[in-house]
Parts: sequence; C-alpha cells; structure tokens
Amino acid sequence: MSANAKPSARPARPYFSSGPCAKRPGWTQDVLKDALVGRSHRAKPAKARIKTVLEKTRTILGLPEDYRVAIVPASDTGAVEMMLWHCLGERPVEMLAWESFGEGWVTDVVKQLKLKDARVLKSDYGQLPDLGEVNFDHDVVFTWNGTTSGVRVPNGDWIPSKRKGLTICDATSAVFAMDLPWEKLDVVTYSWQKVLGGEAQHGMLILSPRAVERLESYIPPWPMPKIFRLTKGGKLQEGIFQGDTINTVSMLCVEDAVDGLTWAESVGGLNGLVQRSEANLKAIADWVSTKNWIDFLAENPETRSCTSICLRITADWFSSLPAEKQAEAAKKMVSLLDAEGVALDIGAYRDAPPGLRIWGGATVDTNDIEKLLPWLEWAYGEVKPA
Repeated sequence: MSANAKPSARPARPYFSSGPCAKRPGWTQDVLKDALVGRSHRAKPAKARIKTVLEKTRTILGLPEDYRVAIVPASDTGAVEMMLWHCLGERPVEMLAWESFGEGWVTDVVKQLKLKDARVLKSDYGQLPDLGEVNFDHDVVFTWNGTTSGVRVPNGDWIPSKRKGLTICDATSAVFAMDLPWEKLDVVTYSWQKVLGGEAQHGMLILSPRAVERLESYIPPWPMPKIFRLTKGGKLQEGIFQGDTINTVSMLCVEDAVDGLTWAESVGGLNGLVQRSEANLKAIADWVSTKNWIDFLAENPETRSCTSICLRITADWFSSLPAEKQAEAAKKMVSLLDAEGVALDIGAYRDAPPGLRIWGGATVDTNDIEKLLPWLEWAYGEVKPA
C-alpha cells in the first residue's frame, strides 16, 4: 500500500461550509411541500407560520420573557447594521474586532457613520483583544464567535450585569451552538443559514428592554432607510416582533426555518445542539493533538470555536514559504478534497491566514468529522514536498 493511500471511508455528508451551512440530518426538499407560497406573508396562515418561528426561537434559546424577537431583512448583516444605525451616537462606543466581520462593523461605525468617539480594540487572527479594557459606560459592539478566525469569547464573565452602555452582539455563528448569557446582551443578531442550516437572506434580531428603551429615547442624526426602521412616532413598532415583518419574507425560507427549529427540539433543544457542536470540536481537537503539522488558529484553547473551526498548517516547510506560496499550498489541499467529494468549501476565509475552516455546527454529524480527518492527512501528504 502507498504511504499516502487514500482513506477508504468517506463522510456521508461532505458539507462543511461555514455559510450557508449543512442542512440538518435527513433534510429533503419534501419538508417544503406545505410552504405557503403564492400567499401574502400578511395573510393569517402565513403570519401564523412566521409567529411559529418566533415562538420556537424564544423557547429553544430560553430567552427572558421581556426580550423581543423579530425577523428582519438582509441576513445577519442587515440585523447588525439596523441596530448600529438606530442605537449608536447616543454615547461613546467600543468596537471589538479580531476577524473580518468585526472589522466590517468597525468600518460601518468609523467610516460610514463617522462617529468621532469610537474606540477600536483590535487583535490579530487567532487572538482576542484584552476584554478587561472594555469600558461598559460606553456602547460595546462585538462578535461572540469570529466566523473567519475560529475565535470566540470564552464566556460572558467580562460583561458586567450593571452597565450604562448597550452590548450589541453579532452572534450569527454562535446562536444555537453556544450558551449565551442573555442578561449580559442587549442586542443579539444572527441568520438562519448558520447553526440550523437554514436558507439565506433573512436576519434575526433579539432585543432586551434596555435596547428598546434606547430605541424609544434616542433619535439618531442620520437618515434611516425604510428596511432599518423599528420605531414610529418615538415608539417601537411592536408588530414587527409579533409576525409583521418590515418587508416581504420568503415563505419557503420560513417553512425551512420551522423545520430546522423542529429538528432542534428533537435533538434535545439548546443543550442537544451545544453538545453536538462541542463533540465536533472535540473530535478535531483530539486529532490535532496527535499531529505535528497542524494546529488551531485560536491560540487559547478556551477561545476555540465549536462551529467555525479554523486550522493553520504549522510544518516548518510550510512556514518557510512566502505568503502567496502558503496560500497556494492550502488551496491545493482544499481543491484535492473537493475533487474527491469528501470536503466541500473548507478553505480559510479570504482575509484570514492560509489554512482550513471546517464547520462544526450542530447539523454536522461527528461521524462525518471523524471520517474527514484522515482525508486531511492524505491531502497534506499530497502537497508536502518529498
């Protein structure tokens, strides 16, 4: 047998993309057969289906009773920017960034809203900023889990329960895979296409009473696009949080979201989802611990993501290559795995260091992760110099 023979076992579902992510196990298009297509999203049956998404979301996540949930336009990006445009400017703001999406929110605040009292706390890929430096008298904007760096905040202990500013958290690759401390979070955003494997374009918005108070007491000085408007006459538009969406939603996507949430209930709700994601991380961590050529991009084990699991190649021959040659070698590994049909879309994000990014969210079976790992070894052997 060749020293670098191909493994015999293959993942049953080679879908390890970090967004849109794998559908839940057993999903087929048949789950959409009863979708209310051709109906107004404001019709009673359609609105009832939308409210089912909101109710199941609230129950599975264990949200406090006084928190509000809504479907909003334009995926997680729309949800985040809606709240940046609505809430910021009332007080200084702390912007935390350790990967590309956090950097995007910095651009919004510094270059688009042009806030002069914005402080940026930034760190390189693989690290977190010093969370102890954050001033919670200010508003704070951060990602819970860095989708492109595989670095998450370890917990909510660094966020005080009593604070003057709002905490605005982009949690798109964390919700349903990590246990979030809701009492520490005033604004939480995410999209359907991550941990539950839903379809794209629609965002989700979760607001604390403190966030609602800000929305009703502060009028920003800049124009507010229609798809961002959550208030009218100085009051929250409560209908948005009861199934009346700002703009037209896809009833196909709504039906798919209901299916994903129903599946989440079947695997034990939030606890079951977290356990599935953590099992995927453990499988990769156990394997990495036996290898001398690959490691996590996240330097601190406590900050390793269990969803967007980012790996870097650490072999001396690889590290000695110029950056463009490192990128070529990593892309060749990704291409080989894609051509074999064993791992689709696992290249590192374009702005991240060269390497691999494997989605470990709850819709991915640990058995498929375990079958993938020998293929990573094979692909590495194919690109490693003789």
